[in-house]
Amino acid sequence: MASVVQAADIPTKPVDHKLTLVPLIALVVGSMIGGGVFNLPSDMSRGASPGAIIIGWIITGIGMLMLAFVYQDLAVRKPDLNAGPYAYAKAGFGPFIGFNSAWGYWISAFLGNVAYAVAIFSALGHFIPMFGSGNNLPSIIGASICVWAVHWLVLVGIRQAAFVNVVTTISKLVPLFLFLLLAIIAFHWDKFTFNFWGEPDATGAGGLGSIMDQVKSTMLVTVWVFIGIEGASVYSSRAAKRSDVGRATVVGFICCLIIYALVSLLSTGIMTQPELAGLGVPSAAGVFEALVGSWGAALINLGLIVSVGGAYLAWVLLCAEIPFVCGRDGTFPKWFAVESKSGSPVNSLWVTNGAIQLFLILSYFSQSAYQFFYFIASVAILPPYVFSGAYALKLALTGEGYKAGDKARIGQIIVGTVATIYGVWLVYAAGLQYLLMCAMLFAPGILVYAKARREQGGRVFGGIEIVVAIAIIVLAVAAAWLIWKGEISP
Repeated sequence: MASVVQAADIPTKPVDHKLTLVPLIALVVGSMIGGGVFNLPSDMSRGASPGAIIIGWIITGIGMLMLAFVYQDLAVRKPDLNAGPYAYAKAGFGPFIGFNSAWGYWISAFLGNVAYAVAIFSALGHFIPMFGSGNNLPSIIGASICVWAVHWLVLVGIRQAAFVNVVTTISKLVPLFLFLLLAIIAFHWDKFTFNFWGEPDATGAGGLGSIMDQVKSTMLVTVWVFIGIEGASVYSSRAAKRSDVGRATVVGFICCLIIYALVSLLSTGIMTQPELAGLGVPSAAGVFEALVGSWGAALINLGLIVSVGGAYLAWVLLCAEIPFVCGRDGTFPKWFAVESKSGSPVNSLWVTNGAIQLFLILSYFSQSAYQFFYFIASVAILPPYVFSGAYALKLALTGEGYKAGDKARIGQIIVGTVATIYGVWLVYAAGLQYLLMCAMLFAPGILVYAKARREQGGRVFGGIEIVVAIAIIVLAVAAAWLIWKGEISP
C-alpha cells in the first residue's frame, strides 16, 4: 500500500516537462513500494515454507499483472469512468455493487492507515522502549495525537510538499537495497532448502499444513504490499509517450515483485521459519540485525519511520478523498461532499479520522494489531478488484467499447478472465474468519447506501441487490455472535 503517496501529489494542470520511460518506471516503483515490505520476512514465513512462498509469489505475479492490465485497458476504453476503481463495478454491475466496492476501498484505506500507525510506533519502540509493539497505551496516545494534528493541518488547507516524496522514497529504498545486498552475501542454501515444503518432523510436530493451506496464508500478505497497483495509470498525463505508461507499469511491477520476493525468500536462508515467524514489526529489522548487528535493526526501523511517517499526510488525504468524491458523484450521500473554506473535504475528513481513531483504540485489544488490520484492509479492497476484472471481461465478451473486428478483444478476454479468477481465489484464500469480520464493516454501509439512493430519487434495491444486502447482514450478525462466543478473535 503505497501508490497513494505519489498519486496525491500529481498535478492537475499540464506540466512542462514530460516524463520518459526511465523516470516513469522510477515513479511506479517508488509509488508501489510502501511500509509493508519491511515486515515481509515474518508475514510470509508465519504460515508458509520457502516452497509455498515461491508458489504464492508466482500466483500473485500473474494475478496482479493481469489486474494491472485491466486498469490500463479500462482507463483507455472507458475514460469517462474516472472516479476510481469502484466506478467500474458500478458501471458493470449496478449501484449497490458499485457502492460496496467504494465502501470497501475506503475501509481498506483507513484501516491501512491504522496498520501503518501501529507499524510506526512499533518501529519507534526500538528507540523508545515504552512504545513496545505499537499498540500499547503510549503508542495509541501518540498515534492519536498524530492523527488529529494531521487532521488540523488538512482542515487549514496544508498539502504535502513534493520534496517529502523524495525523502520518503530514498529512506525506504536505500535500506532495502543494502538489506538485499548483504542478505545475498550471507544467504545459506542449506538453511533455505531445509524443510523446503514445511513438512512435520519425525515426531509429527512442526508441520505448516498442506501446500494449499500454506499458499493461502501468503495471499493477503501479497495483496497488502500491492494495494495501489490500480493507481499506476494516473501517470498517463505526465508521460512523453502514452505507450510508455504501459511499459513502465509492467517493468515497475516486475521490479517490485522481484524486490518483494527477494526480501521474503532471502530471509529464509538467514533465519529459520520459527525464528522469522517470531520477529516483531518490522521483521526485516530482526533479520538485518542477525546479519550486521544492532545498527542494522536501527537502520530498518528508521527507514520505516521516515518512509511511512513522511507519507502519512498523503494517505490521510487519500482516505478523506474517497468518500468526498463518492459524495459528489452520488455513490455516497451529499453530506460527504461538503468542503471547508480552504477547500478541504471537511465532513469526509471528520468521519475518516474518527474511524481511524476508533480502530486505534481497538488495536489495544488485538494480539497482533498490525497483521490483523492489514488483513482486514486487504479483504476489504477485494470487491473493487474482483468487479474491475469482471467488468473488463464483460466488455470484452459483449464487444462494448471495441471496434468491429478488434483483435484486442481476445487478449482482453484472457486478461479479464485471469484477473477475475485471481480475485475470486483471493476471496477464498482470505478465509472465513476475515470475511466474517469484514462483513461487520460492510453492514453499516447499507444504511449509507440507502441514504444516498433516496437523495438520488431512485429505488434503494433492485433485483438481486436485496439478496446481497441480506447476505451481508447475516454474515455480520454471525461474525458478532462468534466474536461474543470467543470462537473468532482479532
